[in-house]
Amino acid sequence: MSIDPGKIQSIIATDCGSTTTKAILIEKVGDEYRLIVRGEAPTTVEAPFEDVTRGVLNAVAEVEDLTGRTFLRDERILSPKDGDEGVDLYVSTSSAGGGLQMMVAGVVKEMTAESAQRAALGAGAIVMDVIASNDRRQPHERIQRVRSLRPDMILLSGGIDGGTTTHVAELAELVAAADPRPRLGIGYELPVIYAGNVDAREIVKERLEDKTSLVITENLRPVLERENLQPARLKIQEQFLEHVMKQAPGYGKLLEWTPVPVMPTPAAVGSIMQLIAREEKIDVVGVDIGGATTDVFSVFGEVFNRTVSANLGMSYSISNVLAEATVPNILRWVPFEVDEADLRNRVKNKMIRPTTIPQTLEDLMIEQAMAREALRLAFEQHKLLAVGLKGVQQERTISDTFEQTESGGTLVDMMALDILVGSGGVLSHAPRRVQAAFMIIDGFRPEGITQLAVDSIFMMPQLGVLAQVHPDAALEVFHKDCLIRLGACIAPRGTAKDGAHCLDIKIEKGDGSVEERSMNFGEMAVVPLAVGEKAKATISPSRRFDVGLGHGKEVHTEIGGGVVGVIIDCRGRPLVLPEDREERVRRLTEWNKALDVYP
Repeated sequence: MSIDPGKIQSIIATDCGSTTTKAILIEKVGDEYRLIVRGEAPTTVEAPFEDVTRGVLNAVAEVEDLTGRTFLRDERILSPKDGDEGVDLYVSTSSAGGGLQMMVAGVVKEMTAESAQRAALGAGAIVMDVIASNDRRQPHERIQRVRSLRPDMILLSGGIDGGTTTHVAELAELVAAADPRPRLGIGYELPVIYAGNVDAREIVKERLEDKTSLVITENLRPVLERENLQPARLKIQEQFLEHVMKQAPGYGKLLEWTPVPVMPTPAAVGSIMQLIAREEKIDVVGVDIGGATTDVFSVFGEVFNRTVSANLGMSYSISNVLAEATVPNILRWVPFEVDEADLRNRVKNKMIRPTTIPQTLEDLMIEQAMAREALRLAFEQHKLLAVGLKGVQQERTISDTFEQTESGGTLVDMMALDILVGSGGVLSHAPRRVQAAFMIIDGFRPEGITQLAVDSIFMMPQLGVLAQVHPDAALEVFHKDCLIRLGACIAPRGTAKDGAHCLDIKIEKGDGSVEERSMNFGEMAVVPLAVGEKAKATISPSRRFDVGLGHGKEVHTEIGGGVVGVIIDCRGRPLVLPEDREERVRRLTEWNKALDVYP
């Protein structure tokens, strides 16, 4: 079915999540596309239903109830439209059944194996393990690892074109010896994608063609100085649809209902992020903090990266957050005395009752402290993977685009970042929007001038898959109904003694009113500026601080408002909280009061 975007007036988009299936109805209202209504239902991929389409039908039935219209006929979504019934287009994403779980293999861990990991993560996969010739494991240990993990797919890479083929042959032999069984379905062969040295293709075919469903694509790293990830990413998504999804209960039916390939949920979020960055020529960082995992996405200078912190979440994985962050790091964000045993009990309760929500203000503060640390740890992991190419002197194009920072050449430059978008229950459903803004600031530590936003109801996956066929509709709904703009964050880089002068700021609003503030180091403040409102800002930092143009350099810029306003954060970067407990509690209480975070 060919799709003419000009003829599409109505769209139903679903996202089959691991626990909930969400359906949204988008329609053309006048000259623009808008979100009309949203429905949801439990995902039905497991027993007793074992048919993902039941959850989809139930979610769409709720959309029918809310609109009083008909979208279903004969146990399926009616598309294309028939008179007044049905919709012009149906699209879907999915992470039901645990999403796409992959293993990647490469010759050198820090080079081709890392490129393979970036390719898999960008395609929406959870990378279960990275196998490399130099990973210091014995061959039998690697074989056992492949057998025990049972991935959905393996991405095999290694070597530049024309280089040695020995190590690639060894990796292929290792996969063949493991003879891996897929996680879903017993009657089909495991997909293996080879994206390595072209000279080793025949060797790989010889070793793997009879034992696996082998697909060969372009080399991820044809030369040391360049990555070529897109062909491998497209093959991963193709194989995911062809092999993995069709084995999951009910997916065969779902694939028949939509003319657009069903995308893995994280790949769809990455798609909308890249579209925004490209259309608006901006650098973007986004996060989805869920119950089990935290995904971080970034686009800097058109280079897209995604990481999955598979053990950092706010319910199923909350004990891992406590273990990785450590008790002192959690408690440094809590402005009252908490016994360590009490904290551990609260965390364990949340893990075994994942759907519970905070009942008291103390519960809320502790949960939001946990979220800060989960975001911080996930972002640290992201920065480690979003790096320039290792093992080479980088090409001029890359070194011109990115200022290599002290953290090992990461492409993430917080001073260049334009917008930070948060999503996931703990951010989207925070009782006050300022709480979401504060968690994002403390987790990501933005520098200079950065716009903050949250996804209102987490519809980025549906918009990401819609963007494949109708980017204009996806962008319109994203800006008008999906994003809730929190406001701008102004955070100077640098440190000083407490109380030392940090910056002067003058904000001239559209109505002619002027706000002026003189801020000292360690202070925070909010200047009201409404959604859609623009203001001229003159920021004069003292000689120790930098807001984008260098230490002590005055910045003249236009800033946008939001539901919170303009947050001025003079706590310094890097952000260091006082060691003394009483002083820290005093400071936390001060900041919460300045931003009106809690009642």
